[in-house]
Amino acid sequence: HHPVLSFYIYFSSQPHHSISVSHSKYIKTFASSLPCVLLNSISAHMGRLNPILVWSLCLSLCLFLCPTSAQLKTNFYANVCPNVENIVKNVVTQKFQQTFVTVPATIRLFFHDCFVQGCDASVLVASTGNNKAEKDHPDNLSLAGDGFDTVIKAKAAVDAVPQCKNKVSCADILALATRDVIVLSGGPSYAVELGRLDGLSSSSKNVDGNLPKPTFNLNQLNSMFAAHGLSQADMVALSAAHTVGFSHCDRFSNRIYSFSAGNPVDPSLNKTYATQLQQMCPKNVDPDIAINMDPNTPRTFDNVYFKNLELGQGLFTSDQVLFTDARSQPTVKTWAKDNAAFQQAFITAMTKLGRVGVKTGSKGNIRSDCSVLN
Repeated sequence: HHPVLSFYIYFSSQPHHSISVSHSKYIKTFASSLPCVLLNSISAHMGRLNPILVWSLCLSLCLFLCPTSAQLKTNFYANVCPNVENIVKNVVTQKFQQTFVTVPATIRLFFHDCFVQGCDASVLVASTGNNKAEKDHPDNLSLAGDGFDTVIKAKAAVDAVPQCKNKVSCADILALATRDVIVLSGGPSYAVELGRLDGLSSSSKNVDGNLPKPTFNLNQLNSMFAAHGLSQADMVALSAAHTVGFSHCDRFSNRIYSFSAGNPVDPSLNKTYATQLQQMCPKNVDPDIAINMDPNTPRTFDNVYFKNLELGQGLFTSDQVLFTDARSQPTVKTWAKDNAAFQQAFITAMTKLGRVGVKTGSKGNIRSDCSVLN
């Protein structure tokens, strides 16, 4: 018997067969890492049994053991709200024309949503007298209001169409809006999988320890992303969204003033860049002051982010470590030279991110107001 997992199959002389499964939660966890086709091997040990019984057994095991993923699909709303993508795109475009902050604000909102309780729009929920919601956790207080406003306006536009009213989830609208701002800023277009439901809860305590910090090293980044089924390559690709990002000075001030006793300035920082950062973010600066994370092409979604890392111009420790750590440096170098390769990797990573913790069935619903639980 496996020390954690064991299941017993009893074959009696009676015309029935019973399966007793112990430690089911461990089995499900274990099975999620195994292809279901491995169950076919069971039949190799049951040659004397009725083939129909064998395959029935295999099917039963597969239904129990094999991980089921929500059935997201790009044409999910084809019948109930066929024009949803254009409706959202029009709203996002108008918002983008009003302020470029719409781009980083929406991307970051999507990421912060998916990494806490999955992509279920729980980050949009407002706190109430008896519940402190995700958005009011300290790690989310810097989420720009333009991201929330984009989703709220897009939701209103969708629901203004009688056919679409209360048919499209806030989670899907956020996913679509994120794709749209990426395209508007010069990034790649991609098909967005749809069919998410909105989460039934939102709690500040669920945010604790679930979002990457600017000080993270590669091991910490890889561990956090792996918990959501994302590889190191996915993590590096998603980090490049910082190409259109901005940050408040206090998020990186340690790198330019108090890195270590012997080195007040992080030695991995380009010296000229460090001086520029000190000028833009003097000590005791207004905490609301924000600067671009990409000092060269801050309003274009491109691979210059990786070129900046090669020059020591990564704003966060968690950015620059992608180049200084030998394990991820080859990826940075490749994408710094090949924007097309980066864009394809980014599409793959965003699609995988959009599948994280998706709610379906009784685990979610469609909110009439994205900021209020139904």
